[in-house]
Formats: sequence, structure tokens, C-alpha cells
Amino acid sequence: MTSDILFEHSGDWGVVTLNREKALNALTWEMVKAMHAQLLEWAAEKAVRGVLVRSMGERAFCAGGDIRWLHDAAKKDPAEASEFFRDEYTNNALIYHYPKPYVTLIDGIVMGGGVGISVHGDFRVAGDATLFAMPETGIGLFPDVGGGHFMPRLHDGVGLYYALTGARAKVADCMAAGIATHYTPTDKMAALEEALLDASLSDHAHADIEAVLDEYAGDPGHAPINDLRTDIARLFQGHETAAELFGALHADNSDFAGETLKILKRMSPTSIRITVEQMRRGHQLDFDQNMKMEFRMVRRVMSGHDFFEGVRAQIIDKDRNPKWTPATLAEVRDADIAPYFEPLGDTELVLS
Repeated sequence: MTSDILFEHSGDWGVVTLNREKALNALTWEMVKAMHAQLLEWAAEKAVRGVLVRSMGERAFCAGGDIRWLHDAAKKDPAEASEFFRDEYTNNALIYHYPKPYVTLIDGIVMGGGVGISVHGDFRVAGDATLFAMPETGIGLFPDVGGGHFMPRLHDGVGLYYALTGARAKVADCMAAGIATHYTPTDKMAALEEALLDASLSDHAHADIEAVLDEYAGDPGHAPINDLRTDIARLFQGHETAAELFGALHADNSDFAGETLKILKRMSPTSIRITVEQMRRGHQLDFDQNMKMEFRMVRRVMSGHDFFEGVRAQIIDKDRNPKWTPATLAEVRDADIAPYFEPLGDTELVLS
């Protein structure tokens, strides 16, 4: 067992506490496996009527996976490092299908793997410190952990916008986009947590929880994403390929299009291509099919170039000057992208 994630039974609840405050509660492989095992146990335990996931510290709910470790592990053995994702995606699928109410308190940074253990649950309670992003295209990856399922289903092209640009969303934007389901002011979050744990959960547990969340709800204020929604809808919807999307952005004279192009040109061209295809396919897939697709994708990413170069530039050397290969979108061929989506044979992700 690991002290980086803690479990307790409190009243009608199973409580998960992410306990890597100094590492912004980033998920280790041990944390993922421990969480999955505990969730399975609670799913079968009648005395547990709901699951509450919280975190230690004020800065982060969970800033993602342990990217530096993944970088180092995949350099040595891409196949073995990919097994981390097999366990992570299996845990994401368990959360998506969980038979009992699943509540996360996401008051802080919630990115990457932190999105995977929150957004697929029933209730995501944001606070004043909530900061969402899926910045994977900037490190040669793609918005995984179920991003291919939930992001294309956000309205008005907002999901594809977040997926490609890594744009950050504070609490009002998370509410407006549908990433969070509820907002509670940070100064009331401790009282909300106490009220939830004190609540008796009946056979109508979702309604019981909703009543408590409503009691502590606040107004997150104006959502800046709504000021961009018309532009995003016009430019990020209706495209089959990245080339079509970039063509629309280049043809548009708005400041928004120009700024967006500047952002996208910093991202891995390969990541841009596979993410557009991931979102296009993911919109038509059920959750488990999407996770199977994402495992195929990540297995190929771990054997490629751009992930290692992106992590080097952003996290290791921090020169912010990645040398992508291929270097431009025009140089990424369809033949380069197709293998990311091909079956893996005996190593496919299998979800029961």
C-alpha cells in the first residue's frame, strides 16, 4: 500500500484522499492501482452508499499523472510504461460505470489524470481555486483518460478547443462548459464536505446528495468562455480534419482566430492531428470503445518521438522550445497518423 492515497469509511461513504500535496497530488502507478482495488471493494460493500474523492492541500485536486516518471520509464521500455495507462484507463472506466454515487471536490488544479478520476463521476464540485486544463498537445501527447469521450460532447465545439489549445478554465468556465456540475465557494467547501459525510444516503442517494450540494451552492459569476462561444462554434465545429480546421482559422480575420493559431503552432503537429481524429471518432464511440482507442493511441505515442521531446522541453530542461518531428502540420502524413488507431492484437485494452 502507499501513503500517497488514503481510504476510509465514514458514515455512508467511502472516502478517497489524494495525499501527494507537494507533487500537486499527481497520480503514481501505485495510487491508480490502489484506488481501483478500493473502488471495487466499496462497490460490493453494502455499507458504502457513495464515494467522495478529495485532496490534500489548497493548490491542486490532481495535476495529472506523474509525467516525469512516465518519460523515464517509457524511454527504457515503452511497452512496460504503457501498462500504467492500461491500469489508469481501467480505473477511469470503473468510475464511469460506478454503481454508486461518485462525488469529487475539485477545488484546485485539475488536469490530465485528475480529470480522469473526476469528470466521469456523477458530481464534480468546483471551488474558487478550480483550474481545469488538458494541455497534452503541448507535450506531444493527447487529451486521454476519456477525453475522447467527454470533450466532443461539450457544446459548441468547446471540447475540441480545450483539447487542442490546452486552454485553462477557471470555475465559471468549468460550470458553463459542463466540466463541473456544481460550484461551492472555497470558504464553504469544508462545511460542504462535513455535511456530505454527515448525510444519510437512502435508496435515493443521488437526490440526497443533490440536496446537500444545492444547500452550499453559489454563483460562480461570469464565464469568459461564453464571450468566445460564438467564435469557437464557428471555427471548431464541422471539420473532419485538422487541415480543414486550420484552413478555417487562417481564413478568418478575427483576433480570436489569430491568437488561436499562435497557440496551436506551438503544439506538436502530430498531437494536433491525432487529437482531431480522436475527437472525431470518440464522438461516435461509447465510453469503453473510446478507452480502447485511447490505449491504442498512447501505446504508439510511447514508442514515438514527440512525447519525449515535449516533456524534455516543458518539464526537464524547461527551455520551452520543443523540436517536433515532423515539424509542421503539412509534413504530417495520413500514413503517419493511421497506425495510432490500429488494433494492438494480444495487448489490446480489455474492459469487462
